[in-house]
This record gives sequence, structure tokens and C-alpha cells, in this order.
Amino acid sequence: MTTSQPTLLRRLRTRHAVLIGLSSMIGAGLFAAFAPAARAAGNGLLIGLAVAAVVAVANATSSAQLAAQHPTSGGTYAYGRAQLGPWPGFLAGWGFVIGKTASCAAMALTFAAYVAPAGWERPLALVAIAVITAVNLRGITRTATLATVLVALVLLALAATMIIALTAHIGPWHPIAPGSLLAAGPYGILQSAGLLFFAFAGYARIATLGEEVVAPSTTIPRAIVIALGAVVVLYGVVAVLLLRGLGADQLGTASDPLAQLIAATSQPALAPIVMVGAALASLGALLALVAGIGRTAMAMAREGDLPRALAAVHPVHRVPYRAELAAAVAMALLVLIGDLRGAIGFSSFGVLVYYFVANASALTQRDTYRRYPRALAWVGLIGCAVLVATLPWPAVLAGVAVFAVGVVARLVSHRGR
Repeated sequence: MTTSQPTLLRRLRTRHAVLIGLSSMIGAGLFAAFAPAARAAGNGLLIGLAVAAVVAVANATSSAQLAAQHPTSGGTYAYGRAQLGPWPGFLAGWGFVIGKTASCAAMALTFAAYVAPAGWERPLALVAIAVITAVNLRGITRTATLATVLVALVLLALAATMIIALTAHIGPWHPIAPGSLLAAGPYGILQSAGLLFFAFAGYARIATLGEEVVAPSTTIPRAIVIALGAVVVLYGVVAVLLLRGLGADQLGTASDPLAQLIAATSQPALAPIVMVGAALASLGALLALVAGIGRTAMAMAREGDLPRALAAVHPVHRVPYRAELAAAVAMALLVLIGDLRGAIGFSSFGVLVYYFVANASALTQRDTYRRYPRALAWVGLIGCAVLVATLPWPAVLAGVAVFAVGVVARLVSHRGR
């Protein structure tokens, strides 16, 4: 007699999926990515933001279309395997796992940058990883519930921040002359777009939850479009406020840009509002990222592309607990040895490869499953290739090296079988 293995349960509805996507994107973008993007492009980050948004929309439509056809865990790892074959699927899954592990380290460090006393940033980042992993291990409904609470509090803090920035005296506003948008040149603008793409990639978390969403063929596409549309508008408003209030030079060196924006107003005592919002947003992003990594790693382990032990689902809480624990250990190591800018660049490399495979997969879908024009998948495919080539060279070299390690490990593992 055989005993069936525990499986994931369909518990999430559209509002849950939207909130998980929002919590991923808001934390990543607003409180981490604008500073390195300003360092690369100055005021041109506004054009970089537009480019990143266009590529993100193209990627989102491909992801939504694929999710409707393949409602399973693993996101583009599963889509790539089904549409293109095992190797493209592996590259997508490996890119997601390593890229989003770096994202988790970036979110933990961002959380600590806003709330930790000097010298305590890394220890507090490690505590954040431990707490969020513990919540995820309790089940996907607890993840969604906490994501709902965090997003609501973050949006309140952001609303207060924008009202203060617009109404409190901030000294002379920094001009954004049309010529300054292009001063960094095409390379700087595209590099900023690649870094800002890190901020949009949260909608992938929705697709990775395919086995836990009710009516996934309709829920996932709808949730992706809603979450991404809301975030594009929010990022645009915040980017203009930061450039006008701080200027590109100060923004480029800021570890906590929104807090510095409020500190520059006539109401600096209200800066703790931003600090609380940033901390909560970073935790919300970390929460959703850990869930996404666990599901993708589980899908890869099922196929033998990662150790099969990682495919285990907890019999009570119905989560891929071994995959999430392994990811938490990797995040902790990155927090100990990495830095925020490096983590963002490395994450963008892995995720852009992931979406390159997603768009290539969407191009192979039959018309029966096509919901959006094929041209959008081409825009996403070309856009990902261009942006990954213009990332900071240390991030590119590190990304290539880690992908090479993954390829060699898979070759050795499969040859051994």
C-alpha cells in the first residue's frame, strides 16, 4: 500500500494574489531601487523608469498568458519546460531562485537600513529573514493575511509621505529640465532601467503560486494586470517627488531616499512615518519573495533540477518547507557578505534571464491560448536582452558565473543518473 504525498491547496483568490504582488513590488521599488538608478542616469531615471515599465508590461502579459495555460507551481520554470524544453526551463528556474534570493537579501538590508542603529544593520537583517521565513512556514493563508496587513499599512505611510512632501516647505525644488533627462546618455538610461526592473518583478510571485490559486486561468492574469498597473502609477509619482525634492545627486547617494526627502522639509519630525513604511514594505516584499522562491525550488526539485529532498511539502501547513529553509540559509549568507547595490544588480540579472525565457515561451504558444498580441512578447524578449547587457559589469560577471555553476551542476547530476 502506498501513501500519497501531501500537496498544495487552492486557497488564494484574486484579492490575495493582487496583495501578494503589491507587497513584492512596493517594497522592492520604492525603498531600494531609485538610488542606484539615479546614480546611473541622474534625472534620466524617469526615462529608465518608463523603459522598465514597458518591458515589465510586456513580460507581465506573457506571464499571464502562460499561467492561464499552465496553472502549476514554478512560474516560468514550468512554462519553459513545457514550451521550450528542460534546459530553457532550468535556466529560468535557476535565474529566478538565485535572483530572488539576492532580492531577499536586498529587502532584508533595506529594512535594516531604515530601522537599525548604526552597526546593527546585518544582525537585524538576519532577524527579519528568520521571522518572515517562520511566518511562511505556517502556511500560504497566513502569508496572504500578513501581506494584506503590511500593504495596507505601507500605503497609508506612502500617502502620508506624499502629502507631507507636497504640502510642507522643502526649499527650492530641483528642476527637471528636458535636456537633463538625456544627459547620462543611452547606456546610463538603460542601466537605470535594468536596475529599476528589479522594482517591477514582484508580479512573478503571483504566477509561482499557480497550485494555490482558485480558478488560476482567470485569477492569475487578472491579478498580474491589476497589481502591475497600480505600481506603475505609484512609482511614477514617487520618482518625480524624489528628483524634485532631493535632486539626482543626493538621491544617487541615499540609502533611505524617502526618509531624506521628508527630513528636507519643514516637518522633519515626521520622518519616522517613512521609516515605518519602508520597514513594513521591505518585510512585505521579503514575505512574498520567500513564498515564490520556495514554490519554484519545489517545482525544480520535483523534476530533479534541484535536490529532490527540496520537493517535500509539510503534511500540516502544506508549504514546501525544506525549500524555504534552504532559501533562508542562502539569504542569510548573502546578507553577511553582500551589499544593497550589488544585490539589486545581481537580482536584476537573474530575473531578466527568467523573463527572457518567459517571453520566448509565450512566442511558442498556439493561438488557442493567446490573449495578447505576439508583438508584446517580442518587446519583452528584446527588452530583457538589452537591459541585462547594460547592467553594471560586476553584476553581469557574477550572474554569468553563477549560471555557469548551475549548468555544470545540472550536467553532472543528470549524467550521474
